[in-house]
Amino acid sequence: MKFELVIDSKKSEVIIALLKEGRLIELHKEQRNNDYCVGDIYLGKVRKIVPGLNASFVNVGYEKDGFLHYLDLGSQINSFKKFTEKTLAKKLNTASLKNFKKEKDTNKEGDIKNVLKGGDQILVQVTKEPISSKGPRLSTELSIAGRYMVLLPFSERVSISQKIKSRTERSRLKNLIQSIKPEGFGVIIRTVAEKKKVADLDKDLKNLYRKWQSIYKNTKISKPKTRVHSELRRTSAIIRDLLTSEFNKIHVNDADMYNEIKEYLARISPNQENIVKLYKSEIPIFQKMEVTQQIKSSFGKTANMKNGTYLVIEHTEALHVIDVNSGKKVDSNKDQEENALLVNLIAVEEVSRQLRLRDMGGIIIVDFIDQKNAKNRKIIYEKMVEYMKSDKAKHHILPLTKFGLMQITRQRVRPEMNIDTMESCPMCAGKGKIDSSLILIETIENKILEISKKKKGIIKIATHPFIASHINKGWFFSSIRHKWARQYGRKIIIKGDERLHLLQYSIVK
Repeated sequence: MKFELVIDSKKSEVIIALLKEGRLIELHKEQRNNDYCVGDIYLGKVRKIVPGLNASFVNVGYEKDGFLHYLDLGSQINSFKKFTEKTLAKKLNTASLKNFKKEKDTNKEGDIKNVLKGGDQILVQVTKEPISSKGPRLSTELSIAGRYMVLLPFSERVSISQKIKSRTERSRLKNLIQSIKPEGFGVIIRTVAEKKKVADLDKDLKNLYRKWQSIYKNTKISKPKTRVHSELRRTSAIIRDLLTSEFNKIHVNDADMYNEIKEYLARISPNQENIVKLYKSEIPIFQKMEVTQQIKSSFGKTANMKNGTYLVIEHTEALHVIDVNSGKKVDSNKDQEENALLVNLIAVEEVSRQLRLRDMGGIIIVDFIDQKNAKNRKIIYEKMVEYMKSDKAKHHILPLTKFGLMQITRQRVRPEMNIDTMESCPMCAGKGKIDSSLILIETIENKILEISKKKKGIIKIATHPFIASHINKGWFFSSIRHKWARQYGRKIIIKGDERLHLLQYSIVK
């Protein structure tokens, strides 16, 4: 499996595309002026307690107060409060928790008014970025993420990723971390720590402890509503979380970011430092790497799949709805049940990709094509579970109902990725909107595939002269038309017809 990261750095934002075997599977946008990032830690000030919600609103300097629920306080909240108060009062001379006397843990069921009061200063961590009119979601269960592990202050527990299956390796990692971790801290061992050397793990743990020391020092001199610890930039965080031996290349079009990424890789994975490539061409990087076309065809209300099948994706305040459509994907040699299964199997892969790509969260309802056979419905459910395993966001999938509906819940920590795929209409001086012209090329190719399966001979297609020129342009053997001819084993003729609209085409018989 080959993974590539393509980074388009602009003045106002950085757009990051993750490709798997050349196919877009994740897209991230990071505003350069973005003040909030999941993982950032602030010295917040409790503004008010809301007993009815069993929650509090905490001022962390944003225009909307952060939301802190009782369940996000964590059982060690009393110890955290004590640590923060003593640090601010300069009664603590060290970040070490070795001799720090912990307070009694709180119960899972309790009232926030018995733990916090208005005016309290507490350390809080952003767990969800501000979405729509809501402020950031906060937690006082601080966690400091590294390459191989996550450090948890005021916890003694060492836990291991469930994806590490080997009992021998789990035992090795647990015994090792327990012997080297600082007292008063817990550790979550990440999947990428599997089979790593002691020196690598020890280096990562020491780096995390230095971050905790920095949090302590910054808290000591900070005033309320101040950020005391900043998470990695989105680019570095993605590299940290996803980087494996299968990572092939990282393309970036900005020299400063290129140097930053190389320095970061030199620290966490020196042997992969050379996979970073600086892109210098005048052609936009996303266009050259064929990311733009994938974005245009993947976002919007309709998402095309193989052989003319497609998804219709609708969004409401309460949930997202995805409808699976077979289009013209019907095999006359198979019955309705078999055809439904084939289309649904295509849809399962695309739905799992769309959830990651758009970062859709909350409740998702997928309306698959009806299948009477319970065994086939089970196949679809199992395939969805399999494809969703690679999704880092927490999620839960329910089996299909007899009506073909699948319910999925997926964690949302950032606003959903929403990209306008429409273009200004050149025929009405930009007053109207039309579908992307890039999608038309894909539509024509799907039509050629459909025709090549049904009949033999030359395939002739008429389209707007601009589109015909684009398909025919270039040297004969490098044009889109010739690529299609080789792929489908047919002679293909693309003719310009001024009577057709820019996004129209027709089959010439």
